[in-house]
Amino acid sequence: MNESETRRILIDSKLLDAGWNVNDVTQVVEEYVVDVQNVNEPEGKYGNQFTDYVLLGKDGQPIAVIEAKKSSVDARKGEEQAKQYANQIQIKFDCDLPFCFYTNGHDIYFWDIGNAPPKKVYGFPTRGDLERLAHIRKYKKPLAEELINTDIAGRAYQIGAIRSVFESLEKKKRTSLLVMATGTGKTRTCIAMVDALMRAGWVSRVLFLVDRIALRNQAIEAFKEHTPQLSVWPKEEEKDIALDRRVYVSTYPTMLNIIDEGHDKLSPHFFDMVIIDESHRSIYNVYQNVLNYFNTITLGLTATPTDVIDHNTFQLFDCEDGLPTFAYTYEEAVKNMPPYLNNFEVLKIGTKFQKEGIHLNTISVDDQKKMIAEGKDLKEINFEGSQLEKTVSNKGTNALIVREFMEECIKDSSGVLPGKTIFFCTGKRHARALKDIFNQYYPQYVGELAKVIVSDDPRVYGKGGLLDQFKNNDFPRIALSVDMLDTGIDVRELVNLVFAKPVFSYTKFWQMIGRGTRLLDNNNLKPWCHEKDKFLIIDCWDNFEYFKLNPEGRKNKSQLALPIQLFSLRLEKLTLLLENKVEYVHKEIKTIRNFIAKLPPKNVIVVEHKSFLVKVENDEFWEHLDTNRLEYLAIVIAPIMRAISGLDFKALHFEKDLVEASVLKLKDEGIDFENLVELITSQLAELPLTIREVEKEKQLIQNASKTSFWVSYSEDKENELIQKIAPLIRYRQAFSDGNDFTFLNLRDVTYTKKLIEFGPENEQVSISRYREMVEETVLGMARQDLTLQKLKSGEELTAEEIKKLAQILNKKDPFVTEQLLRRVYDNKQAKFIQFIKHILGIEQIQSYEKTVSDLFEAFIIEHNNLTSKQIRFLEILKNYVLDKGTVSKKDLIKPPFTQLHNNGILGVFSPDLINKIVALTEQVSA
Repeated sequence: MNESETRRILIDSKLLDAGWNVNDVTQVVEEYVVDVQNVNEPEGKYGNQFTDYVLLGKDGQPIAVIEAKKSSVDARKGEEQAKQYANQIQIKFDCDLPFCFYTNGHDIYFWDIGNAPPKKVYGFPTRGDLERLAHIRKYKKPLAEELINTDIAGRAYQIGAIRSVFESLEKKKRTSLLVMATGTGKTRTCIAMVDALMRAGWVSRVLFLVDRIALRNQAIEAFKEHTPQLSVWPKEEEKDIALDRRVYVSTYPTMLNIIDEGHDKLSPHFFDMVIIDESHRSIYNVYQNVLNYFNTITLGLTATPTDVIDHNTFQLFDCEDGLPTFAYTYEEAVKNMPPYLNNFEVLKIGTKFQKEGIHLNTISVDDQKKMIAEGKDLKEINFEGSQLEKTVSNKGTNALIVREFMEECIKDSSGVLPGKTIFFCTGKRHARALKDIFNQYYPQYVGELAKVIVSDDPRVYGKGGLLDQFKNNDFPRIALSVDMLDTGIDVRELVNLVFAKPVFSYTKFWQMIGRGTRLLDNNNLKPWCHEKDKFLIIDCWDNFEYFKLNPEGRKNKSQLALPIQLFSLRLEKLTLLLENKVEYVHKEIKTIRNFIAKLPPKNVIVVEHKSFLVKVENDEFWEHLDTNRLEYLAIVIAPIMRAISGLDFKALHFEKDLVEASVLKLKDEGIDFENLVELITSQLAELPLTIREVEKEKQLIQNASKTSFWVSYSEDKENELIQKIAPLIRYRQAFSDGNDFTFLNLRDVTYTKKLIEFGPENEQVSISRYREMVEETVLGMARQDLTLQKLKSGEELTAEEIKKLAQILNKKDPFVTEQLLRRVYDNKQAKFIQFIKHILGIEQIQSYEKTVSDLFEAFIIEHNNLTSKQIRFLEILKNYVLDKGTVSKKDLIKPPFTQLHNNGILGVFSPDLINKIVALTEQVSA
């Protein structure tokens, strides 16, 4: 197409999609004449040129220019022209600098000159979008001067995270990545950031993306709680997208569906900021279309430790590998005084069947006799331990895990029932089997003790749903989860996590552990809730040992999307037909073209590659297929097929098997063909004829199950199976779910049971446990010991009484000494009797670390407009004081204070702030 045709056929329609009527001169002026230097003429020569489109605001002033190139030319050739036209229009009209666009009808580039580099976009903005962007550009305030609402996010590291992003934005970097351990308040940090950005006029609309409905509901409630002045979408039961909200919270699939519906729903410029929760690789593989579509400031959030974040994640947010915009680790949160996250202990439990498998040599004699009496062949019972809950389920093994859990778990104040617990189960069948065991062994709780919580159960969501009950009510105490509660769910009362399945992803493993790390306000407990200073992990599948040996976990092999696989197979088949059976070529070409036509036209991938797809829309392309054109289809078009969505993928997979069978038949690869036929016929055998739709095709299913059918496998047979049987494959899973699965009820025994420490420093002795033992001993003695009762009544003890009490406790397990108490309570100055008073609740001892941390925290909150560099300096200063006990003025211009500036504190702070910091250090020393 020439430039005129490109404009008329492609660009005009894209403008119309965004609400611009090119025939309305109050909206769009075409071929607007501007005075600009003619770049094709010798230097100094000027001439009249015209910009292809000028878009007008409601006030009639130019707000954007569009430079058009013909469809065969790279759109980027119009970059400098668009810039010159924008500059000339600004001079001519004495207006704000117009935004720039340049396009060849397929590719569109947007340039906010002076504020950001050009960027490829997937559609034009509406007039409202442009006027909003212009207003932001004109009136936004410096972020360094904008205060952060510390009632929303007031911890030093949260303020540091927000300031790091603000400084990045001020440097015109539009992408940032925050790495913050699960439970450190990523959502609250983002809400405080959004609040400040909106007050500073940097953003007007924000999209918060999550990967599950439960996390969406949780985020909505958080925004409503902390920023009630901001309208949020969706409201309860609201399905259609509203255009008048400030904050939008959505799952990836929901937003992808809205985007695929086109610009009449949401333009690519609708949002000013997109926040991506749990920014890990798997999300980008599936939903990167959403991220590419919007032209916004982008913020990624992840709890994945920095050293194992995928390279592609850093690349997506323009960060060097291992260097996010800001990071705050689990270790830092646990070591902080007071801690921001709970540490945990691990109880490793293993059963005999898990370790040795289920076979003749591991089944007890009594169970063997019982099975023989039931007519079972013991030789057929032969399973590896790794097959448990995959191909075999043994009630005895699950019952043993339940009994061990009920014995060892952290319990409520009654000491009878477990505190809030998540069981991570292998699958729904496994979860329901465990629920049956809880109901059988503990019938007194009438089915309320444990509940299966899975995402496809409609009773899970909403007020009064299972998840709401688990979070807010006394019962259920135990959530039997299949994936749904692995990440993102915030239940602070959790004190037990049971890994009843093996985990192979390091990222997911730490997200699962993160369910228990959140602190509980022990001063504001729910009536049924126990105090919490740690949580327990019961590991039934050696997950901790696995990740010690494999720190990065199992690396998933990259796999081509199913539509790409099918398309590639059809191309291979077409190539073979061109060589051998030309009579079937036209039919295969028609099938391939129909498959290409299924691509959603508004999908980002499709829009991005439209110029390539145009070539194969032409009939002439298919009439003269040669090697080059087949390669073009395989190399250029095949990857685009990943954009296909909304199909029955079980049917598509079956179709792929049938096409692959045709390919193997054409290539005369007999053994591979026979193996594939065996796989196909096994699927046919699992179709339930009791379902009416399946029963209608009974004859075809029976014929296709015979060897003779495949001896003469042909194009007609392939098409018949695709049309009639492929749509029925969706019924196969429901029928075969229990058909190829073995259920046993054999007694299992505990093989290993070991308490280990697995904290930030892999400590072998738990200080917290020793403290518990001391407190249990002192409080137990206080019931009878006259000296302790005298102390509790408010009387002072004599030196002799204190000495005698110390001797008694030193001789009694756990052999208490003043030196050990100072270590346990992290206070080097307190005396023995002060610790005893602390345990009895008479007076409080605060650790030196907590005192120092509180003072520094209060200083940062009071001065929350400090830069990220200044906050880092204060963190170095705090650690120095904790290590050395004191600091002098001279120290502040020497290492380690020269890490951030050669002049130490003098190069980082103003004289006024230096005086305040010196006063702070003096206060700390005092």
